[in-house]
Amino acid sequence: MIEPFLFLSRRKLLLAGLAAGSTLASGAHAQGFPARPLKLVIPYAPGGATDIMGRAIAQRLSDVIGQAVVIDNRGGAGGNIGADFVAKSAPDGYTLVMGTIGTHAINPSLYPTMPFDPVRDFAPVTLALTNQLVLLVTPSLPVRSVRELVAASRAPGARFNFGSAGNGSSHHLAGEFLKLRAGVEMAHIPYKGSGPALTDLAAGNIQVLFGDIAGALPHIKTGRVLPLAVGGSQRSSLLPDLPTVAEATGLPGFDVSAWMGILAPAGTPPAIVAQLSTALNKVLGSTEIRERFASLGAEPVGSSPEAFADHIRSELRKWSELVSSSGVKLQ
Repeated sequence: MIEPFLFLSRRKLLLAGLAAGSTLASGAHAQGFPARPLKLVIPYAPGGATDIMGRAIAQRLSDVIGQAVVIDNRGGAGGNIGADFVAKSAPDGYTLVMGTIGTHAINPSLYPTMPFDPVRDFAPVTLALTNQLVLLVTPSLPVRSVRELVAASRAPGARFNFGSAGNGSSHHLAGEFLKLRAGVEMAHIPYKGSGPALTDLAAGNIQVLFGDIAGALPHIKTGRVLPLAVGGSQRSSLLPDLPTVAEATGLPGFDVSAWMGILAPAGTPPAIVAQLSTALNKVLGSTEIRERFASLGAEPVGSSPEAFADHIRSELRKWSELVSSSGVKLQ
């Protein structure tokens, strides 16, 4: 009777010792972190919104952690190439990705195969920002509200086209969401970026476009395009008099806001993830970043890793249902 008791006791002590050693090692690792420069992968080409905001965050984060944060642009496949690179990187906190609504919410429902799992293969660090979209029409279209747009698109013989920054982009899905909720028909015209789409909207070659507020503002101010509503759940400080689509149409639940957040590879020690989250939340709360993002139509958020993980799961469900209901396919 004594020997089994002694065996179990020693086994429990051994397991407890291993657990304590693991905890101490993780804590020691976090205490020495970071000991060298970090890499922030932007899964899109230079010059876009993700790149601009990622660089602003990286510069400020470098000041906070005392190490350089190097930007690595790895575009392609709607952001999947860069995100996959990080998913398969060493889980040590030194390689991060600027994940987006595309890479971690929309793409998994659009691409027939994905090189990574947006939940299983990443350790969320913080939700960094939300970026409002604005519903625009060409001025030659005789509508001045969302209700008038919906009515005009339902008229006999009406043939409306809506543009986007590309197949599967948040701009594309916002248009599909409007079609689905308002019960209208519009043909989708994908472009290689928001710039060409805005140019064609101003020229009247397309009639409707969901665009980024920051990119659309110069065209709105000159009257080349006409704004009808913002796509998020709240009005934008850059266009305070403009209603939300939900307000303008009476369609509850219409909320299409692009977002970006920082993620590390799955398996990154929790202590390091927590340390990165604390540093990034300090960055996102700074006056410099808030003013910079406000000028771009974005709102810094900042969150715990757990809250960001919940947000990703919620967004995955939302966009999966929309893609399934709308029948959207990559062309």
